[in-house]
Amino acid sequence: MNTPPAIPELAEPWRLSVAPMMDWTDRHCRYFHRLLSPHARLYTEMVTSAALVRGRQLRLLEHSQQEHPVALQLGGSEPGELAQAARFGAEAGYDEINLNVGCPSDRVQSGRFGACLMYEPALVADCVKAMRDAVSVPVTVKCRIGVDDQDDYAGLQHFTETMLEAGVGVLVVHARKAWLKGLSPKENREIPPLDYERVYRLKREFPQLVVAINGGVTTVEQVRAHLAQVDGVMLGRAAYHDPWLLARLETALYGEPLPEREVVLQHLRPYVEAELARGTALKHITRHLLGLYQGEPGARGFRRVLSEGAHQPGAGWALLEQALPSRHAAA
Repeated sequence: MNTPPAIPELAEPWRLSVAPMMDWTDRHCRYFHRLLSPHARLYTEMVTSAALVRGRQLRLLEHSQQEHPVALQLGGSEPGELAQAARFGAEAGYDEINLNVGCPSDRVQSGRFGACLMYEPALVADCVKAMRDAVSVPVTVKCRIGVDDQDDYAGLQHFTETMLEAGVGVLVVHARKAWLKGLSPKENREIPPLDYERVYRLKREFPQLVVAINGGVTTVEQVRAHLAQVDGVMLGRAAYHDPWLLARLETALYGEPLPEREVVLQHLRPYVEAELARGTALKHITRHLLGLYQGEPGARGFRRVLSEGAHQPGAGWALLEQALPSRHAAA
């Protein structure tokens, strides 16, 4: 098995990461993923700069110290507002502020941010400069390879040159273009074809830039192959639906011993009990655990017990003990 080549020290924090995913990568999900992967860089769901600055919804920045390294992803297009939001994020302790230039949803477009900003690289540069002036942590950008009919390498090349001039050192590229009209966000994650070579070319032509690739990565072997071409790999849905992939990548990339799934769950117990004590409903945590036994004997029963029981009043840690496949096998 080939070992990925050594990468610059600057790139190491972005070697493996889990994508920001709306409605998925909340603080409970991130805590669970951290137990599976000590090294992966974790990202929040996208938080709009308006929610933080105008709405003063600073509760959206809540996270635990165990999540680090963890990045805050922001959505917005007003430089001054993004700078203030970035400052709030840095003061809350986030290790990185990431600007979303890749989400294609109608709601995001109506706010003039997300993937539609790929049409306005100069505005993105102004946003990045303002954010960099406001914080000392890295300011990074997550984008697509293109949008709509902007489907040539030259557009991505120009966008990247503009980001470099603005001081961006890390670019995370979803290797699909986005259709701003006609496709849902879900379809935008599946229908536009993947073009990994375009991202590889970007890294070859901009070697001073840390480039991480995102999109369609589901196996350890694919991660290794990408790391031979770019600096980092960002996992999306695969890390959520099959979270054990994170544990296997820890072994493959960092030499960490592969733990038992039940041991990971036991390490989660203090967190679950502390959250229950502060009034968090169990279902908000267990929905992120459903894929833990993906592909393993007893996986269906594990999901069923959690899905049916976690919303019941008074549901607690005992439900997770009941759901364990080993308990069913013993019975």
